[in-house]
Parts: sequence; C-alpha cells; structure tokens
Amino acid sequence: MGLHDASTISRVQSRWCFTSEILLGLILIIAFAFSPTGAYDPLDPNGNITIKWDIMSWTPDGYLAVVTMNNFQQYRHIESPGWTLGWTWAKKEVIWSMVGAQTTEQGDCSKYQGNIPHCCKKNPTVVDLLPGTPYNQQIANCCRGGVIASWAQDPINAVSAFQVSVGSAGTSNKTVRLPKNFTLLAGGPGYTCGPAKKVRVSKFLSADGRRVTQALMTWNVTCVYSQFLAQKTPTCCVSLSSFYNDTIIPCPACTCGCQNNIAQPGSCVEGLPVPSTPGINTPSKNLAPLVECTPHMCPIRIHWHIKLNYKEYWRAKVTLTNFNYRMNYSQWNMVVQHPNFDNVTQLFSFNYKPLTPYGTINDTAMLWGVKFYNDMLMQAGPMGNVQSELLFQKDKQTFTFKQGWGFPRRVYFNGDDCVLPPPDAYPWLPNMSPPLRVGKAFLLIVSFVLSAYLLAFL
Repeated sequence: MGLHDASTISRVQSRWCFTSEILLGLILIIAFAFSPTGAYDPLDPNGNITIKWDIMSWTPDGYLAVVTMNNFQQYRHIESPGWTLGWTWAKKEVIWSMVGAQTTEQGDCSKYQGNIPHCCKKNPTVVDLLPGTPYNQQIANCCRGGVIASWAQDPINAVSAFQVSVGSAGTSNKTVRLPKNFTLLAGGPGYTCGPAKKVRVSKFLSADGRRVTQALMTWNVTCVYSQFLAQKTPTCCVSLSSFYNDTIIPCPACTCGCQNNIAQPGSCVEGLPVPSTPGINTPSKNLAPLVECTPHMCPIRIHWHIKLNYKEYWRAKVTLTNFNYRMNYSQWNMVVQHPNFDNVTQLFSFNYKPLTPYGTINDTAMLWGVKFYNDMLMQAGPMGNVQSELLFQKDKQTFTFKQGWGFPRRVYFNGDDCVLPPPDAYPWLPNMSPPLRVGKAFLLIVSFVLSAYLLAFL
C-alpha cells in the first residue's frame, strides 16, 4: 500500500469519525427533546394551559377584553404563590383599568393628565388578586391568589380570569394588533408560550339559556410545561420494599442533590429542628426548599410497599413523606403507572381516577387526598406524611411477584417525574425456601435424650 492510499484511508476515517460525532449529537438532541422531562408528557400528551382573549366591546380608543386561563393539564396545577402572566404590546397600548387582576408595576404615565392609566409599560406583568378582594373588583373565576387546580382533580377551579380595558389600540378587528412574547410563570420558570393566534370567536349562553352572545374577536395563546426548564434537579424520588424480602431499597443517593453542609452551611437541616428556630418555616424569595438532611436530599419521597398476598388479591401501601420545611403541598396529587390498575378493587383514604393516555390501556392512575382530611401534605416533621393502601385483584395470566413486577413503572408527584431505583436493585423473590433454623436449646435436649437412652442400655 502506497502513501497515497494510506493518506486517503486516513482522511476517510477522520471524516467518518467527524460524521459519527455529528450523528451522535443529533441523536442526543432528539432524545432530550422527546424525553418525559421535556415539553411532551407521555402520560398527558394534550396537557397545556390555554390563555384566551375575548374582546367583548369597543371603547373610544381601544377595547374591553376578558382574559381566561384554562388549565387543560390532567394532574399539574399551579399552587401558591400563583401564576404571573406577561406579554409585550404590539403598538403603544396602555391598560386603563383591570378587574380581577393587577399589574405589578404602573410604569411611566407622566404624559397623561387627569385620568391616569393603570399601567403604561410596554411589557406589563399581571398577577391575580388575593382572596377577600372587594366584590366590585372581582369577576367570575378570579381572585384566588393565582392558584389554579388541575383538570382531572378539580375541573371547576381549573380556570382563572380577569378583565382588562386597553387604550391606544385599534377599535376594529382590522386595526387591533395581537400582543406578543407571552410568558407564564407558576412560582418559577417551566412554561413556554407560543404566539397568539386568532381563532373562532367565543360564544356565551345567557343564564336562562335562551340567548347566545359572542365575542367581537378572540385569540388564543398555548403554554406547555417542561420539567427540564422548571428545575435543574428532580424534586421527588421513590423507595421500595416488600413482605417477601427484608431489603428496603432507598431512593438513589444524591437524587435531588448531595449534602453539602460543610461548604454551604444550612443547605439542609439535621434531624427535627425546634419549631421556633428563626427562618426554618419562612419561604425564600426564590422558593428554594429547605430539606431535611437525607442521602437523597429530595423534598418529596414516595415509598411503595408490597404488603400482603392473598389467593385472589394483593395489597400495596403507598406513603408520601415531605422533607421540605418551607412548603405545605395543598391539593397534592400523584400519578402511578402499573399494569394492575385495570383491576384495582379498593383504595383507602385516597381519591382515585383512571387515566388512559394510550386509549384502551388502563394502567395509569391519579391519586390525591380527601378534602379536609389529607388533601394537604404538611411540611417536614411528625405530620409531614400521608399514606393509603391499594387492593388489587389478580389476573392469573399476568400476575407475578417475579422480577419486581409488583412495583410501579413510573411515578409523578404534582406533575413532576420522580426518580425510581434501578430495576436490578428491586427486591426480588427469594430463589428457594429459607433453611430450617434449629435452636441450640433444641439440639441440647436431643443430645441429652440420646445420651440417656444409650446409658440405659450399657
């Protein structure tokens, strides 16, 4: 082989290596883009928050609109401190007044005399009003402090709305310009909003059901959630145990972070703190949790225990523990995927709703607490846990305890994917029956009897 052939082969090999790196990079990008932590949720493929603007009437220099936020996510809700909505005006619009919400800043309105607008900022930021707001400042579905329930858990409260009067805007369908650059914060990042799109106008039925009215103009904005954007680390983990194996499989170490009290004192709390300790239960401005020092360092741990085995049924116990000293989880929920949920017989102290993201396959369940009983998961401490038991009927064709079949395939808490232990660490059935253990006292008695028997015949 000559030098020319060798150099040619070398160039081909280098190009192949370069091409392989590009292909590997593309594969990784696609994998992350379609992973469960991305915007697409395989257990709730159509989940989103839709923001609808309905222009109800024209004003001398603009319009009066009702903005409605519908949470179409099955199990992801917006909890305290609530939603924050922002956008950028297309022209030089101002907000004359609002009902059911308010902007966080007024902006520079110095050029106006007499009637001063509510907000003159090019990019206003809007928040919901708090409960207890005077009735003359409310509209329907407002004033809950920005809290929106999930669609499956509480569809009546899975909506929030406010009214806004916009000035220095168009006064017809042809002159109105749609706002742009919408942002939605739910106590932090996580949601990505698309552009506003004109849709068919909304129609409204009167209270007596005899008249239908409609908006003058309607546009929608769709926002989707990504756990990858919301936080850098997981927020929950799963531990496992069973009656047939003494081994308790804990959450993987450093699932949500590692203990670092030496380099960063106060990053976690050792043991149970004194309730009067200053700052223990005070939420931080960035909602950073203050968790109990554990190997996994997760705010939430979910423990699944295979408890009992009957002839035609089997029972599991699930326990949710809060390790966060700065958060009470109101209206919490969890989603569990397991093939035996198509034959769940009874639940104790939890609400249950089947989810069927794959059509006829019923292997996913949504669980949440009973109102006024255990619908709030209290902060870390003696009361910081809730638990229930689930009774499943066996299917003789599929049921087995082998190879960890009795443990869940996927677990969510408040819409976030929880980290499970690796499958090879699951408690497995023992390979054989345990050896018969004979006590020392029994052996001594047998020896004494034999000795006495032999001496009698000597």
